[in-house]
Amino acid sequence: MLDPQGEGTARLLHPNESIPYGALPVLLAETTVYGASCVEQMLRNWTSGLPRPWLVLVSDAPVRPVPAARYRVRALESRLAGVARVPYLPVLRTVEGADEALEHKDVRAAAEKLRRQMEGN
Repeated sequence: MLDPQGEGTARLLHPNESIPYGALPVLLAETTVYGASCVEQMLRNWTSGLPRPWLVLVSDAPVRPVPAARYRVRALESRLAGVARVPYLPVLRTVEGADEALEHKDVRAAAEKLRRQMEGN
């Protein structure tokens, strides 16, 4: 969703790989308590020498996250560059990859909204 043309502007970093200079780090998590706790653990190990990451929360169900997940993310917001939310998109459960997902208009719309939100801050 962050690299719809496949130009390589967004890519996955592997363990122990350093963040490229000028890159905007993004953490991706589901809107569950487990997802929020994983974000918390990652931020505990985040050094002050790295740019603050964005957090992209992907809804795992068509309802609001449970209070424990919402509160934990809210408590972590000061350590993040921003928090963006991706709505529940049932089609994401049926596709094999990003190219196939972007064929659907609701995914394209969510991707555009996500990019605008992250570029605006």
